[in-house]
Amino acid sequence: MKCPCHSGKDFADCCEPIIERQQQAVTAEQLMRSRYTAYALGKIEWIIESQSPDGRELVDRKSTEEWSKRSTWHRMEVLNVEQGLAADTEGFVEFKAYYTLGGEDITHHEIASFRQEEGTWYFVDGLEVKPRPFKRVERKVGPNEPCPCGSGKKFKKCCGKPGVRV
Repeated sequence: MKCPCHSGKDFADCCEPIIERQQQAVTAEQLMRSRYTAYALGKIEWIIESQSPDGRELVDRKSTEEWSKRSTWHRMEVLNVEQGLAADTEGFVEFKAYYTLGGEDITHHEIASFRQEEGTWYFVDGLEVKPRPFKRVERKVGPNEPCPCGSGKKFKKCCGKPGVRV
């Protein structure tokens, strides 16, 4: 079976040995991929264990497990990695996780921070990246301004009427 983290590798050669504690994650990205896979497979123990020791008490096990198991996990996409190599003590992984929950397709975009202590990588925290707000390119026409279609009427009496499509 291919690994749920979408690395292209087989699960047995990718996240499984890390989740099953047969080997440690060598990089922050490997730990991030194993955490996504743990969510996708409902491996809650690994999600908690891979959290930094000082942050574990903040993990709500019940809601984490419910979210993990109620969601249909589609894929993870790593967008950027800063530091987080074997010789580093901290790293950042920007990723998107795609899943469905309650019939709604969701894209979770996050920059996750990691810390390495005594050769073990831990997830520290994540900052959700919000989509940029929509910015109108052209100035909005006011209801009492002349209609841009050139009719000579006010916008609200012409193309701005409810039900009229411009």
